[in-house]
Amino acid sequence: MALHSFHLTANWPGLRNDVGTINTANLHTKISIPPEMDGPGIGTNPDEMLLGAAATCYIITLAAMLERSNIEKECLTMTSEGIVDITKGIITYKKIIHRPHLVLCSEKDLGVASKLVQKAESSCMISRALKGNVEIELEANLEVN
Repeated sequence: MALHSFHLTANWPGLRNDVGTINTANLHTKISIPPEMDGPGIGTNPDEMLLGAAATCYIITLAAMLERSNIEKECLTMTSEGIVDITKGIITYKKIIHRPHLVLCSEKDLGVASKLVQKAESSCMISRALKGNVEIELEANLEVN
């Protein structure tokens, strides 16, 4: 078994509605509570970061699966939506919806690519970490150019 560690340094100099920072090897940004939760909305926030982790993991996993299957694509883009429930002051991350748009070069790859679009979600490390806590839904759009 090989283990790898990722490291993050956080600094929060003030109280609830102040602004902090996070730094990793490749990410340096301000953080605060989003305006939807009565915060200042400066930089990013945990909700966006969870959505970003799930989205980047999914699209990279899908691209790797397409490559291993020798499926040529013209483009792969995606939008993702994170749905958070705020009820009586309790905040719950309910669902993530990924909407990948895959344009293939050949009609012959459509069947396999369609299966890989589904398989990438269950193969992604972040999706597996969220399983049982946050529902992940796919609304895929596949086409051939």
